[in-house]
Amino acid sequence: MSFDLIVKGGTLPDGRVADIGIIGENITAIEPSLPAGPAKIVDATGNLVSPPFVDPHFHMDATLSYGIPRINASGTLLEGIALWGELKPLLTHEAVKERALRYCDWAVSMGLLAIRTHVDVCDDRLLAVEALLEVKKEVAPYIDLQLVAFPQDGLYRSPTARQNTIRALDLGVDVVGGIPHFERTMADGTRSVTELCEIAEKRGLMVDMHCDETDDPLSRHIEQLAYETQRLGLQGRVAGSHLTSMHSMDNYYVSKLLPLIAEAQVSAIPNPLINIMLQGRHDTFPKRRGMTRVKEMQAHGIRVGFGQDCVLDPWYSLGTADMLDVAFMGLHVAQMSSPADMAKCFDMVTNVNATIMGLDHLGLEVGKRASLVVLDAGNPIEAVRLRPERLCVIARGKVVAERPRQETRLSIEGRPAAVNRRHEAT
Repeated sequence: MSFDLIVKGGTLPDGRVADIGIIGENITAIEPSLPAGPAKIVDATGNLVSPPFVDPHFHMDATLSYGIPRINASGTLLEGIALWGELKPLLTHEAVKERALRYCDWAVSMGLLAIRTHVDVCDDRLLAVEALLEVKKEVAPYIDLQLVAFPQDGLYRSPTARQNTIRALDLGVDVVGGIPHFERTMADGTRSVTELCEIAEKRGLMVDMHCDETDDPLSRHIEQLAYETQRLGLQGRVAGSHLTSMHSMDNYYVSKLLPLIAEAQVSAIPNPLINIMLQGRHDTFPKRRGMTRVKEMQAHGIRVGFGQDCVLDPWYSLGTADMLDVAFMGLHVAQMSSPADMAKCFDMVTNVNATIMGLDHLGLEVGKRASLVVLDAGNPIEAVRLRPERLCVIARGKVVAERPRQETRLSIEGRPAAVNRRHEAT
């Protein structure tokens, strides 16, 4: 068999050392050794070869807008939403598209090749929707971009949000979103969950709902989301994002809730960087950090991924498009410190996130799409610890980013000439 590209000698996440043979856009062989022939060779000897990183929760219409028209002084979620309301009238199609494309270039350099982005539909112009639909087409050769119709100001709270959600879906937006805890009443929030799930069921679409992103333990819309998922037969197609109120719920109620979520096969997408930054702002001490109950959900068989959420926007003043930063923070806040848990965090930002998004074509298996990353690390735990260089990024069988391994040259007499951060003992 003649290959177009071979990634030679890399260490797979399961510890195997193998060559990966690629023809066209697909992985066609994974063997201990493959004959090179005329194929282009990527030497991955001693390096980790990973599936691409996947972000199942992002806001690309707002990214890289930090400081426009002002900075979020309080750092709260509610001021961020208010600030976004000030920014929306200033948006132009060209600016939204330019920032999104800039972020996508950054993402590719970090091996982030699949992103689900929420796009606000409460602007009657649907300017951001149209801009991101164009971005989706332009980046398709290297990024799987899913768009979520997101009524940021509330499906019922915003007068035209419902009709704009339908308009956005008609234009080709992929996923139905919502924000029930931001409606004017708990009852309206519950009603919005029902209607949005019914829209998704009729159209055969997935659902990804901002759900209970609050410190209020009485915000329990995830319960309704699980119920509607079962009632409408949406199992496996629904995700609840954030779920931060679960951090504050009493254990008895959670003991009832988690089995319901598991039974409905609803996925959970906490966003560690943003959740711990925005939640607990009204507390003195002890101060809640707001991330949902990751390990407890996993113990119930609930699929849990990690999302980036924000980069340099009204809600978050930092961010690097690096899903290993997300895994690293998630590991700490969820106290996932065992070797098995740390490896699981790496899996969450690759394979688990891809499954949540329904991207069955991604993964290091024969027949899957040849989208993968070579990292300057020896194994998944080391990758999370170091957040290392992406030495090579391959999308659909083509090398789309490369960088040399970084080493520090020492000038200390009698000491080694060069060091990097690798430590083979891990």
